[in-house]
Amino acid sequence: MNEQALRMTERDHPPTPEELGEWLGNSAYSFWEGFSRFIGETYPGVFSPEWLFGGKKHGWSLRYKKSRSFCTMIPERGRFSLLIVFGAEERAKAEAILPRMSEETGKAYSEAATYHDGKWVLLDIENDSVFNDAAALLAVKRKPKAAPGKQQMQKTSP
Repeated sequence: MNEQALRMTERDHPPTPEELGEWLGNSAYSFWEGFSRFIGETYPGVFSPEWLFGGKKHGWSLRYKKSRSFCTMIPERGRFSLLIVFGAEERAKAEAILPRMSEETGKAYSEAATYHDGKWVLLDIENDSVFNDAAALLAVKRKPKAAPGKQQMQKTSP
């Protein structure tokens, strides 16, 4: 399968919730919705998500940003990926909590490329463990405004 077939690359309009659901599939869409809800409830009034089109190669993604990037949700065929870019100070804090995280998250972090602007960590949000790891990593970037309840940090069943 080529790279374009994995991403939503129709330039004319950002994906609708219905298109996202069909593209991601039930399980991945459930995590997508749960993570969107988690960000909204944990960081109320902080972010206005913005759809970005990254061209034919990267397609559409949903970015959460205030003065600097917080995270980017990427809809891929059959899966939901989350990109978090950690600056130098954030990396030290993230690495301090990595031993408490899942093997998948540790592997994604250690294999992530580091550029001049930070370490680009791409997580496949495909189970509750990685979902919770992603939530903890985001708390390194920005302290939550609202303490998330356990139900907020887990996806809802499809």
